[in-house]
Amino acid sequence: MTISTKLTADEMVFKLKADFLKALAHPARLAIIEYLKKGAAPVGQMVSELGIEQSGLSKHLATLRLTGILTSRQEKANVFYSIKDRSIFSVLRPIAEILRRRLSESEHLLSRLGRG
Repeated sequence: MTISTKLTADEMVFKLKADFLKALAHPARLAIIEYLKKGAAPVGQMVSELGIEQSGLSKHLATLRLTGILTSRQEKANVFYSIKDRSIFSVLRPIAEILRRRLSESEHLLSRLGRG
């Protein structure tokens, strides 16, 4: 697919889905989402709690906001971020379950290796 090619409806849907998943495909962004699970937080608090430099955190927050995962609001000098649609956790939960099963299978195989 080149830039001059007009996207079909199906291709546009796949691109939208891929862009959404790309926004999730970074450990810091997943940490931010998990951190905001308990509620809105100001950027300064996230910098200290998550240990991410402010410039990097701002880029990750912008990506998550542009994809509609987060929302922001300004209160005086603070910018607060929160989860825009909590159904994002319905997306992340099955991924965690798949990974738990994979880890369990690996542990089972490793325990069998130890018997030899």
